[in-house]
Amino acid sequence: MRRSLAGAVASALAAATAIVAVQLTVAPVAPAAAAASEPYTWKNVRIDGGGFVPGIVFNPTEKNLIYARTDIGGLYRWEQAAQSWTPLLDWVGYDKWGWNGVLSVATDPVQTSRVYAAVGMYTNDWDPNNGAILRSTNKGATWQATELPFKVGGNMPGRGMGERLAVDPNRNSTVYFAAEGGNGLWRSTDSGVTWAKVTNFPNVGNYVADPNDSSGYQSQNQGLTWVSFDKSTGTAGNTTQTIYVGVADKQNPVYRSTNGGTTWERIPGQPTGYLAKKGVVDHVGGHLYIATSDTGGPYDGAKGDVWKFTRSTGTWTQISPMPSSSADTYFGYSGLTIDRQNPDTLIVATQISWWPDAIFWRTTDGGATWSRIWDWGSYPERVKKYKMDISSVPWLTFGANPQPPEETPKLGWMNESVEIDPHDSDRFLYGTGATIYGSTDLTKWDTGGQLTIKPMVKGLEETAVLDLVSPPSGAPLVSALGDIGGFRHDNLDAVPAKMFTQPVFTSSTSLDYAEANPSVMVRAGNFTDADRPNDSHVAFSTDGGSNWFQGSEPSGINSGGTVAAAADGSRFVWAPGDAGQRVVHSVGFGNSWTASTGVPANATIESDRVNPNTFYA
Repeated sequence: MRRSLAGAVASALAAATAIVAVQLTVAPVAPAAAAASEPYTWKNVRIDGGGFVPGIVFNPTEKNLIYARTDIGGLYRWEQAAQSWTPLLDWVGYDKWGWNGVLSVATDPVQTSRVYAAVGMYTNDWDPNNGAILRSTNKGATWQATELPFKVGGNMPGRGMGERLAVDPNRNSTVYFAAEGGNGLWRSTDSGVTWAKVTNFPNVGNYVADPNDSSGYQSQNQGLTWVSFDKSTGTAGNTTQTIYVGVADKQNPVYRSTNGGTTWERIPGQPTGYLAKKGVVDHVGGHLYIATSDTGGPYDGAKGDVWKFTRSTGTWTQISPMPSSSADTYFGYSGLTIDRQNPDTLIVATQISWWPDAIFWRTTDGGATWSRIWDWGSYPERVKKYKMDISSVPWLTFGANPQPPEETPKLGWMNESVEIDPHDSDRFLYGTGATIYGSTDLTKWDTGGQLTIKPMVKGLEETAVLDLVSPPSGAPLVSALGDIGGFRHDNLDAVPAKMFTQPVFTSSTSLDYAEANPSVMVRAGNFTDADRPNDSHVAFSTDGGSNWFQGSEPSGINSGGTVAAAADGSRFVWAPGDAGQRVVHSVGFGNSWTASTGVPANATIESDRVNPNTFYA
């Protein structure tokens, strides 16, 4: 969109803020005829990914029916022919904006056109609405909703655990939902139309990430974390008898029912001290596998283990690739998956291994032995069983140039969902903090070859858009985005080659161009100052956003705030985002900055699109 005075004033009024130095003169005009309506067709600007994908779910009986849930960007269904994802929640309007956060998804293994989603973004007061369970009978083409009497947190801590929704594989009209926030276990017996709390479930969870967080974001009880059925303990049309439920309680992490949910018990002999983030049932061998971590994630986790419970003997066996007792472990486990074609084959991932990279392990003997996807060679060399091809989404380098043993692109981070296709042992997908990666030659891992990992994310668009400009010349769109900085979009139907660099902002918070000289641009943004103490939070371009260079900055600035360019590009006004930081201006490209007077700190800044001497706050 092109910025305008009217737009700036409307935005300021909508935010109920003061407008400084706005002068409007209105002359009498003759009544105008109503403007002819102009049709609009909306579609996504192509970036491919851009945010955290905490859950990927394959239908166990229909091949190529796959769903991916995101924490802020809705739900998607895989289209095999197009090798792309179709958005399923673009109908959600502003009145229910939180429903774009998807805490869990469940696909029906019997009537495979049925799918369910638990939606809601925050459980604190950031989201005014309660959550809901959405249900569809046509693979997400249309939906009906049952609103819940509590909130759902698709973008809350612990959102990568799960899946919290599960369909009984024998009696598919029965669906369970493991809720957060101390709300307990819920059950529907009419395919998700009505829901009732399972009142005899004995534990609502007690783990919170930070009980002292006054915002309510980190201090939520992460509640119940997953539901898994042992299909072998039921028959078609009859209730599955053995059901497992994960609980965010480090002393009581796993419960079960052996009578179809009539009664529940804490499984005897279970491991304690960690959270069971994932629970995967091998109904052929009669095992439950769990991956544990000391935190709910998704950004942290320093210790954990992998365990195997054998139903016939009631025994627990630790099968950790690296046990938590090892001094060499600095991560918990998540991303647990089983190969349904060969159920002794599993993969598990590190919950968080920021340095030098994520680690995946694979076993083909039920956890007796494990193989790492990469090993140490002669330091800092890494010997890898994989190679990466990001040619379809080249910005996944993040503009980085790390020192070995770190590499770009990374294998991943926040790898909560790692899933082997139940119909094809060679295909697996996994979510990261930025994309979905996958492979179609996974079994090369077992034969000494290198599997190829590529982005498999086309059509899935999940970005926090913080600012947009569409200059009158040059690129049709330039964006300021959360987490991935932003892009110059030369072709709206093509993936940009790189994100903004020099400097790289983790999140760009504001963007502007000079109306009469659109090749001149300015952007402001955030990054972790300790990582790059010599970089600035403001940058400039003289070629319409193709290339950037950083300016200087006053002392004490850690947040980008808002920035504006004069109409002719001769000066810039900047209101950094740090509390109390004064508004400053620069003649030229930020070589020095002078404090502005008569304007409060942390104002929102806009420039007049005609007069280069006039700015608004």
